[in-house]
Amino acid sequence: MIYALLLIPAIAAVLSLIVRGDVFRRTILILASVCHTIITITAWNKDAKPLLNGWLMLDKPGLLFLTITSILFLTCSFYAFGYLAGESGRRKQDFEEGAFLTNEPEAIFCACLLAFLTTMTFVTISQHLGLMWVAMEATTLASAPLIYFHHHHRSLEATWKYLLICSVGIALALLGNFFMVIAASVPESNDKSMILSSLVQQGQLLNGPWLKAAFLFFLVGYGTKMGLAPLHTWLPDAHSESPSVVSALMSGALLNCAFLGILRSYQVCLAAGLGQFCQNLFVLFGLISIGWAALFILGQPDYKRMLAYSSVEHMGILALGVGIGAGATFGAMLHAVNHSLTKAMLFLAAGNILAVYKTKTTKGVSGIMSVMPLTGILWIAGFFAITGIPPFGIFLSEFTIVKSMIEQGKIGIAVAFLAILALIFIGMAIAFLNMAQGRKNDDLKIKGNPDTAIAVLPPLALGVLTLVLGLYVPPVISNLLHDVAVRMGGY
Repeated sequence: MIYALLLIPAIAAVLSLIVRGDVFRRTILILASVCHTIITITAWNKDAKPLLNGWLMLDKPGLLFLTITSILFLTCSFYAFGYLAGESGRRKQDFEEGAFLTNEPEAIFCACLLAFLTTMTFVTISQHLGLMWVAMEATTLASAPLIYFHHHHRSLEATWKYLLICSVGIALALLGNFFMVIAASVPESNDKSMILSSLVQQGQLLNGPWLKAAFLFFLVGYGTKMGLAPLHTWLPDAHSESPSVVSALMSGALLNCAFLGILRSYQVCLAAGLGQFCQNLFVLFGLISIGWAALFILGQPDYKRMLAYSSVEHMGILALGVGIGAGATFGAMLHAVNHSLTKAMLFLAAGNILAVYKTKTTKGVSGIMSVMPLTGILWIAGFFAITGIPPFGIFLSEFTIVKSMIEQGKIGIAVAFLAILALIFIGMAIAFLNMAQGRKNDDLKIKGNPDTAIAVLPPLALGVLTLVLGLYVPPVISNLLHDVAVRMGGY
């Protein structure tokens, strides 16, 4: 099962480079994503056998984030089919001809997209911290060409910034791995393996100061990839300049992979009795991220950058929820699901808007409800969902986190959290409502129906899912979230 999860998208990526014909490549993309989702669903009912002496294993936290990744990729693959068809008339770039290369940009795009799925899957099933570090770096290399897809100078700048800043972060995470090895190299320990289960089992024997240093470097290193402020500076450019389908995957899936990397090291610290030390850092970085995002969302003139800063906000909420602990940990896990679904929905809707209006400025877009009513409804629904308005799922997860704050007497943090959320709501409301309402641009020329099924159904499906999770969390999902929360020191 684990080999299939890795090999299916990897083989499909190679096929995308070999086969000729855009329709064949898009079909391969969809078939690979469907197979990946089916295997992931199977893993819910059947435990995958550990491989390579436990280096690869699908545990409950990995299953949670793998499921999110697989569902998002499946939805985005259908959206990409229509998106790539619309891009087929764009000037093709010159690539070097060779055995595994083609001069068609779509081949590179499909191959990198499938390689992106492979590497993110690799992160979720890696139990060896060193192997997980390799997988995390692989996600950067696989996704960089996707950011540069449009070959614009702004895309090049965003890609370079992404590679540079994330490489610095991954280097810091490598130091975290080194410090973890030193922490485990104590005479009392008989098992000096870097496999997660071994480190957790030997937790009380690990060297405390070195373990604290390791967690700090993991938090800063993977926090850079996760988008925690002030380490987030690559994120607004990359999300803004990427094709919307790529932005949806990066915000909804890639950031979760980095979060999982931090949680793995957190599990070791919990076993060593350093939970409070880690939670204080989570709260600090969480509040900084939420507050930082609020400053840049207010008055933001670029709606895709606004969505990017919203991702910084919600990554801060995830960190804050884990830092608060107890019931807030469950809220953070639920929030990871809700944010991924909602943000992917919004980025796909933003892609529809950009295709029609040809601008990313909020002032250049008005009258969406009259020009493309279905996308307009999704845009407004997405706004209510992402800002935590009931009955959408984010309201439930944020309410769970705030409730836990109040129960633990952390009133000051709760007040600050709600105040910042109110500012973010105001900033996003001004932009979203002005874009949805108002008069149609006089110079806007529309050919055909912009609300095609292939453009509307994928974000609609994600919107329905986050609405359902706001009204009812199925027991099978609730049990998994509680299981993950318990492993992270909550309930």
